[in-house]
Amino acid sequence: MLIKNISALLGPELNFTQNTNLQIQKNIFKRIQSNIKPSGKEESIDCEGLLLIPGFINAHTHIGDSIGKDVTLNSSVDKRIHPVFGAKSKILKNTSPENLANFMKNTCHSMIHKGITTFVDFREGGIDGVILLKKVVSEVPIRSIILGRIESYHETAEIRKNLPFPKEKTDELITLLQKSDGIGISGANENSTSVLNYYSKTTKLRVIHSSETKQSVSKSKKMTGKSETIRSLFLKPHFLIHMTHASKGDLFAAAKKTRGIVICPRANASLAEGIPDIELMQKAGCTIALGTDNVMINSPDMFREMDFLWKVTMGIHKKRISPKEILKMATVNGGKILKKNIGVIGTGKIADCIFLDKHALDLEPMHNPHASIVHRASESAIKAVMIGGKIVHGKI
Repeated sequence: MLIKNISALLGPELNFTQNTNLQIQKNIFKRIQSNIKPSGKEESIDCEGLLLIPGFINAHTHIGDSIGKDVTLNSSVDKRIHPVFGAKSKILKNTSPENLANFMKNTCHSMIHKGITTFVDFREGGIDGVILLKKVVSEVPIRSIILGRIESYHETAEIRKNLPFPKEKTDELITLLQKSDGIGISGANENSTSVLNYYSKTTKLRVIHSSETKQSVSKSKKMTGKSETIRSLFLKPHFLIHMTHASKGDLFAAAKKTRGIVICPRANASLAEGIPDIELMQKAGCTIALGTDNVMINSPDMFREMDFLWKVTMGIHKKRISPKEILKMATVNGGKILKKNIGVIGTGKIADCIFLDKHALDLEPMHNPHASIVHRASESAIKAVMIGGKIVHGKI
């Protein structure tokens, strides 16, 4: 396929190019230059008036929550989403797999329509939960990274005693890892140091929630004398989720020992837990990616996530983050943290991308493409979505 006469945001710095051609072979960008001509019977499409950007990478979701949209709206964080006694865990346990699968599938289609080409899911429900989500995504053309979880948690006294990983769960963990892309741990406050060390020896992706709330940060120090983030690092995680209340020292440790941090600012705000300190994260050298978190409390919409982050940081800290940096959090940085060949429009990269209408009512005239995408674009501006070189939504 040859895409002609299109504007594009190219490379890891999302450099704006007014007019170029892109040749897609199999599932990758084969060539990108202004003078490519179609070869043989190659399909050629004139895309004058369109802007090509990388597909969004939603780097943290819980799409099983699709069944419980806006329930317990005014409850505390723990009453809503605690892995043991929260409303979310009760809803998931009391929902039939068929019903849950239908709503998860709806969320996958919703993400595609909004330009999300890859999502990274913390999947509850043990092996059965992973298998159910794998079945869902096998029927929807979206790229997924599924992080499973063993439903085994420690209470405060057990953490202080540093109880080991339960032997009866060993075979379950082996099977879980065979069927998933890695593990998504609820948090250090539900696991002993011995268990975190045990998980650290697994060879697939290891990811953990950390320092999401003031309460969880305080609990860790009171319970163990260590910060929640320092305890989370016993997992040897590839990346961390949230870090909303991480200290300066925590962030420097995270920058040194992990690939980066996935922040979920709208979810944090909706839970009244504040906003991540982006400037401090950047000063510490952290690579930052974006996620939309629980569907129960938040829509899986990266346009909204970027817009909210850009404006709320200005409103609170009186400092504007570059819109290009925010757009990188939704694309380039997700690919970097996952170490996948996605998130960038470049030669040899997987052809996951979004075709935007430059003449859309909310975008024209587009004086600053990065700013326009971050705080003006929406699902309505999308003409088509491509995953792996195939149009999966809309048309061009």
